[in-house]
Amino acid sequence: MVEIKEVELKKENSIFGQISEYNHEKVVFCHDHDTGLKAIIGIHNTVLGPALGGTRMWTYASDAEALNDVLRLSRGMTYKAAISGLNLGGGKAVIIGDAKKDKSEALMRRYGRFVKNLNGAYITAEDVGTTTKDMEYIKMETDHVAGLPESMGGSGDPSPVTAYGTYMGMKAAAKKAYGSDSLEGKKISVQGVGHVGGYLVELLAKENAQIFITDIYEDRLREISNKYGAKVVGMDEIYDLDVDIYSPCALGATINDNTLSRLKCQIIAGSANNQLREEEVHGPALVEKGIIYAPDFLINAGGLINVYSELIGYNRESAYAQTERIYGYTLDIFDLAEKEGIHNQLAAMKMAEKRINSISKIKSRY
Repeated sequence: MVEIKEVELKKENSIFGQISEYNHEKVVFCHDHDTGLKAIIGIHNTVLGPALGGTRMWTYASDAEALNDVLRLSRGMTYKAAISGLNLGGGKAVIIGDAKKDKSEALMRRYGRFVKNLNGAYITAEDVGTTTKDMEYIKMETDHVAGLPESMGGSGDPSPVTAYGTYMGMKAAAKKAYGSDSLEGKKISVQGVGHVGGYLVELLAKENAQIFITDIYEDRLREISNKYGAKVVGMDEIYDLDVDIYSPCALGATINDNTLSRLKCQIIAGSANNQLREEEVHGPALVEKGIIYAPDFLINAGGLINVYSELIGYNRESAYAQTERIYGYTLDIFDLAEKEGIHNQLAAMKMAEKRINSISKIKSRY
């Protein structure tokens, strides 16, 4: 008999310790033998509204690694929604498996049943390893899904909007570093040229930036390189390039003890989530190194803004207009960090938490 197990937030062992560290409201483990589904749904905070966040499908090295990813990602969604002024809470889900081999209609629909059983506390959407087609399958089982194809009245692929927000944050960081937000001639390394990274490269090419790219998929590298004239570099080589801007657009934690000493950039601005392996360590380390960091959950919020627009009545122009505000928000964060003598990620977190705490006084959790 398949069932959902809701995890009580108690520090009784390593798993519960992980959960309580980030103060989640609920974590749900989903398993179905027939379809091979193994998934974890994390609901971090619902003060501002139902938790919305994409479902990622990835080949994690262990279940513990998958849990850590969903906990950090869902917390990031709380901050992302709050700092963007959206009436949403933070949630995220991961499906453990190879999206190219293990995914099926039955698996996605079975997952949709688990989402349905949460009664609207969690709304899912696409993420790494999932597509708008997968959202169609989930929609067959639950209404608590966004990021649907335009043919179904949805907003379609959110990647272009995510890329645009990242681009806005990058330009704001350039304004801070160089006094001008022009990226013409700037040397920019983009790590990961999937959906979001590919659209970002397109925007950078239009500004005549010098672009270096890397990715695990060689066919995608060739495609982007041929299309935009970007130079392909090795997966590990990306950290040693003498560039102006490093843009991580793949998985998180690429800013760590190993890479930090190798980076030669003045700015880090990318679409990846949880770029700092340890916020309290690597955030201050970036300040010491003189690198301007554009907080990840702020500048990659375009996709969430786009999906949220779908929930309230989609208008593409409105979604892009709200995403463009990321430029100003990023400059505000830089000012706050400088004023308080803290690193940029902490400044962004404080700004998000201020909104959540103020609304919590007038509203209960979802």
